[in-house]
Amino acid sequence: MPTDNVSAPLEGKTIFMSGGSRGVGLAIALRAAQDGANVALIAKTDEPHPKLPGTIHTAAEEIRGAGGGALPIVGDIRDADAVEEAVERAVEEFGGIDVVVNNASAINLSGTEELKVKGYDLMQEINARGTFVVTRACLPHLKQADNPHVLTLSPPLNLDPKWFGTHVAYTISKYNMSMLTLGWAEEFREDGIAFNSLWPRTMIATAAVMNLLGGEEAMAQSRNPEILADAAHAILVRDPECTGNFFIDEDVLAEEGITDLECYRADPEGRELAVDLFLD
Repeated sequence: MPTDNVSAPLEGKTIFMSGGSRGVGLAIALRAAQDGANVALIAKTDEPHPKLPGTIHTAAEEIRGAGGGALPIVGDIRDADAVEEAVERAVEEFGGIDVVVNNASAINLSGTEELKVKGYDLMQEINARGTFVVTRACLPHLKQADNPHVLTLSPPLNLDPKWFGTHVAYTISKYNMSMLTLGWAEEFREDGIAFNSLWPRTMIATAAVMNLLGGEEAMAQSRNPEILADAAHAILVRDPECTGNFFIDEDVLAEEGITDLECYRADPEGRELAVDLFLD
């Protein structure tokens, strides 16, 4: 485990993350674990899913293997009481909470007539309400932390009608997450808590892309989740004055002096990358 907090600035910090069993959330957790961070995960994946890799328990094993501490908590972020209990468990285990990562998200790109109401409700409840519930529960502990951050995986607020006309339900669920970032950055500015959002420039090779957004062809046009993990790490170690931003992964890395992004390609043969939703 790293001991130099200059090269491992998240050493000893505790991250409370929604989701994280796989994909982007797990990649962010593993990058933090390389510093020696603790990660408390709240997710529903107690048992293996036939179409999805990993569970909250296998994620915890990987985090420990990478050098961090892990606390897997089976729970649903739509249940405010369960979230409160999970936060208290994390505080009891690790002594506090320094960082919140709002990673859990539901996606359905159906149009209005095709989308069932329960599908609409699921996206609003997980994406917007879940982000609110998790962050609110962690606020008392963030206020006591040194350099506290809340990072939400949500896009910049692009009001081009094309993003609403094709899948308005999903769009407003993600934009609500982004508006929470904007509101909280202002509301808690004097408390010294940084609130930012992060979004990828290109599609990211995750189970959602594989199963819902185009299969192998879409995966070949994607980058690996590690690009978001490295960008997230760079944001989370900044001073809390860095707040209220809608960051794009490759822009963050460019600010860190990283401009060669070939190592993040999911397809080593170098197929043209597909720009992600909400970006022109």
